[in-house]
Amino acid sequence: MVTPVVTGLAWDTPLGRDREAVWTRLCAGESGLAPVESPHPLRNTLAGVVESVPYGTDSGKRQRVLAGRALAAAFADAGLSTTDPGVGLVLGTSFGASLDEEEPALHAWADDAAAGIGHPGEPVCVMTACSAGADAIAVAHALVRSGQRRIVVAGGVDVVTEAKRLGHSALGTMSPTGIRAFDRTRDGMLLGEGAGFVVVEHPDSARERGARVYARLRGAGASNDAAGLTAPDPSGYAVVRAVRRCLASAGLAPADVAVVNAHGTGTPLNDEVEARSLLELFGSGENAPLVFATKGAFGHSLGATGALEAVATVLALRHRQVPPVVGLREPAAPLRLATGSAHPVGAGVGLSLTLGFGGFNTCLLFEGMTA
Repeated sequence: MVTPVVTGLAWDTPLGRDREAVWTRLCAGESGLAPVESPHPLRNTLAGVVESVPYGTDSGKRQRVLAGRALAAAFADAGLSTTDPGVGLVLGTSFGASLDEEEPALHAWADDAAAGIGHPGEPVCVMTACSAGADAIAVAHALVRSGQRRIVVAGGVDVVTEAKRLGHSALGTMSPTGIRAFDRTRDGMLLGEGAGFVVVEHPDSARERGARVYARLRGAGASNDAAGLTAPDPSGYAVVRAVRRCLASAGLAPADVAVVNAHGTGTPLNDEVEARSLLELFGSGENAPLVFATKGAFGHSLGATGALEAVATVLALRHRQVPPVVGLREPAAPLRLATGSAHPVGAGVGLSLTLGFGGFNTCLLFEGMTA
């Protein structure tokens, strides 16, 4: 069966939207988290927001601006026309702006974003909580691999809103200080926003167009904990199953994996479950894959996080290095974690792992093409 390739990358993040400039800032250990005022009592006012789209009450507009801007950038990066009806669109989010504003439909933002760049097609809209961006890319992988589409632009968009900040404050998931994924002192996450898209293409189409290929999208796997609305299954069984399904879809083994972009929320339970799962899959020591996480830099961007992390995984493989885990000082698990500064990446494939509310677990597998 055909292996799709990635021919375009774009992101819009709290650290900026230029792909290489953001990557440089990530590798320098910078964070885009900053105080964001709120009229409501919150556990923490820190968040990662996109400065060029001012934070305010019109969250629906901000969602559409981020989506349209990142979509157009992904098309341009792949050398595609936004008006090409042959290019499919799969867009993911959590609740988007719908918790704060009366949206005509949960997919309206996706329809508007497509229309805003002049795309004549109707996008597929994926809403699987925090795994939505990754699930959108998994759908694109299936569409291209099955021959239903030659090219699909897929990813996720989400914005920080007052309702989300209040909701996570009530759940007790927010840190009063900052994100410290996999650290002994971790005490929660902080919200972020952004947009990320990858162009998933049939290799014959890419070859015919003379397109630049960043990576091969070798596999995808998913599972569901079926354990609770917000808390993960503490056994990690379903997380392990998603990763094994992903590897099996590519015909690869755990020993082939060089790097893992972890979900890494910094919440005590999520990090514990994720670390337990990764240790079961890969073990510890020098032969284990290098593990990194980007939420300390971007915040937890909910439905966009899987897409942003997919872009980061491809760039890690392309540049043969990963950024440090922001805030990590005292590792709480014997994972091979990227601490202190950027770390070199050895030969092998990269996994991007996303764990969402509702028990959603999604794993994407990329094989890098050196720059």
